[in-house]
Amino acid sequence: MCRLYFLAEEPVFVKGAIFLINQSKKIHWTLRDVIFLAIIAIFFGIIYQLWSYAYYALAATPLKPYANDLTLGVWIMAGPLAGVLLQKAGASVIGEMLAAAVEMLLFSSWGASTLLSGFIQGIGNELGFACTGYRNWDKLGLICSALGSTIITFIWDLFQSGYRQYSFSLLIGLFVIRLISIGFFAGVLVYWIKKMVFKTGLIR
Repeated sequence: MCRLYFLAEEPVFVKGAIFLINQSKKIHWTLRDVIFLAIIAIFFGIIYQLWSYAYYALAATPLKPYANDLTLGVWIMAGPLAGVLLQKAGASVIGEMLAAAVEMLLFSSWGASTLLSGFIQGIGNELGFACTGYRNWDKLGLICSALGSTIITFIWDLFQSGYRQYSFSLLIGLFVIRLISIGFFAGVLVYWIKKMVFKTGLIR
C-alpha cells in the first residue's frame, strides 16, 4: 500500500510511492520529449531514404533474395531508439512512423506504403518493450524489441512480400539473417547511441 506522509510541510514517500511517481513520469509527455522525437524522426527519415540505395545495390546482385533481410535492421532503428531515450509507452511506434513519414516526404520509391511499413516495424518494437512491462529500457528491453520486430515484420513479409513461396530452408535462412541485421543495427548500435546520448546529459 502506498502512503504519503507530511512532516514539516515536506512530503515523505514510502513503499510504492516512488515507483508510482516514476511511472507517471513515463506516461507524461514533455516538450523536450516531443523535440527529441522530432529530431529522431528527421534524422532517421533521411538515413532511411539514403539507405534505400544500399538495398537497390544489393537487389541488383545475386544476393537479391536476401537484400530485404540484410538491410532491414537500419530501417528499424528509429523505433527502439525513441523507446530507450524517451522511455515511454508508444514512443517506438510514434518514432518509427514519424521517421517513415519523413522518408516518404523525401520521395521514397515506396510511396505511402512506407507509412504502413513504419507502423508494422514500430509495433514489433513496441511489443518487445511491452513484454518487460515498460520497465526495462536497457539490454533486455532492446533484446525483446529486436525479437519482436523480427517476428512481426517476418510474418508481415510472409503475406505482403510473397515469402510464402520460398522453401522452408530459405525462410529459415532469411529469418536468421533478419534477426542478425535487426539485432545489430536496432539492438547493439541503438544501445551504443543511447549510452553516448546519456553521457552528454541531454537526457536523464
